[in-house]
Amino acid sequence: MRNCPENEKEFHARIFRIGNAAYIYHQLATSTTNNETLKVYYQEWLEGLPANIKADMETKEFDQCKNMFPFTRYVNERNDIGMNEWMKEHLSEEYYKDYKSGK
Repeated sequence: MRNCPENEKEFHARIFRIGNAAYIYHQLATSTTNNETLKVYYQEWLEGLPANIKADMETKEFDQCKNMFPFTRYVNERNDIGMNEWMKEHLSEEYYKDYKSGK
């Protein structure tokens, strides 16, 4: 941030805070759920995917998929940790509004 132009610092700070919060949210899936449960969730997750995506994820197998954001979000939602609520709790009101609006 030191080398960032002054007029861009707030933008980059906002992007980093939102990105870091999202990263931490996704890390919860594998840090709070044991591997055997993750494998069960993986099978459930596959069943809900469109056929072409399911085939691709089955080819990649569990070990490659377990850290993919769509899967980690599924795991967290399955464990009643919704992303929107989690982000709302971990971001300022202003940054949460930016997150929701996609800014």
